[in-house]
Amino acid sequence: MKIQDGLSGLSEASVARTSPPWWTHWWPIAAGMALLYLPSLYDLFRGAWSTEEQAHGPIILAMSLWLLSRQWQLMLTRSEGQPGSRAGWLLLLVGSLFYIVGRSQQILSFEIFSFLWISAAVLLVKRGAGALKTHWFAFFFMLFMIPLPGELVSILTLPMKLAVSYVTEQLLYAFDYPIARSGVILQIGQYQLLVADACAGLQTLLTLEALGLLYLNVVRTTLVFRNVLLGLLIIPISFTANVIRVIVLVLITYYFGDAAGQGFLHGFAGMVLFVSALSLILALDTLLQWFAKKRQAAALPKEAL
Repeated sequence: MKIQDGLSGLSEASVARTSPPWWTHWWPIAAGMALLYLPSLYDLFRGAWSTEEQAHGPIILAMSLWLLSRQWQLMLTRSEGQPGSRAGWLLLLVGSLFYIVGRSQQILSFEIFSFLWISAAVLLVKRGAGALKTHWFAFFFMLFMIPLPGELVSILTLPMKLAVSYVTEQLLYAFDYPIARSGVILQIGQYQLLVADACAGLQTLLTLEALGLLYLNVVRTTLVFRNVLLGLLIIPISFTANVIRVIVLVLITYYFGDAAGQGFLHGFAGMVLFVSALSLILALDTLLQWFAKKRQAAALPKEAL
């Protein structure tokens, strides 16, 4: 019995030593994905992602890959020994159709959208539904990097720009600044400023929405009240951050001239946008958690009674 136990332990140890590491099963897939999508990424960096409206695309991609790597070991552990799902082949077919149409017709939105389908298909085929469930947020987050059709963006952007322009005008007028508005054109002193899509458009709102959702995913709590309310308030927070950015640009132009407003300080106002949005999210989250803890503390004596 001892000899047999020793032999079985030896065989198990030798099998463990000879089993290939996980990455040996994945590098051919990674190479194939790179072959497919490196040309698409090159086109995006030269085209849509080089514009101010779509500059968030590379950031979303980088954060999505970070989210995947962050959950990768957990996915491998949870899906160990689980059979693959045949539904993955259907997703692969859909993703391939999107890629073929997008690549042949030069529709970048279809090409990038196909990346989500094909990646999800690979996980389903290789590791089953549990693997896809582990990475669901990373795939949802990738949706924010897909360039939207210009016609749709224009239709949805105009009401947002009007609202941001109106609030900016009312706030600065309340502080006795010589400001007037005609549509999305703000007149302050001798300067006229057009509220552009990059300042208060749909893409900016989506970027800030993605930032808020990423914050919720990374800073997780068990407070359902906090998670739901903060998720709902991300949209007004994004709108407020847009207003702050436009106000900063207007004041820079008013005090330092048009060259300063359209030059380096314009980029600085873009940083103000994200800093102000993150600050508002952090402040609101702190307030909600404080309120929730206060409610729990107030409920303790009642439970004790």
